[in-house]
Amino acid sequence: MDKKTKKKLEILRQRVEKTQKILASAREQTDEADEVEKIEQQISDMKLEISNLKK
Repeated sequence: MDKKTKKKLEILRQRVEKTQKILASAREQTDEADEVEKIEQQISDMKLEISNLKK
């Protein structure tokens, strides 16, 4: 794995952590139901990209 890929993985992992924190706070605020689904989709997309980069 080259440096560029490693850096991209590192950034994606950080984004997943940050987005999970946002998701936790969005779940507490139930005023926008579709917001939680959008955030969950973003997290799953990032995790999919991470797994594709590891191959």
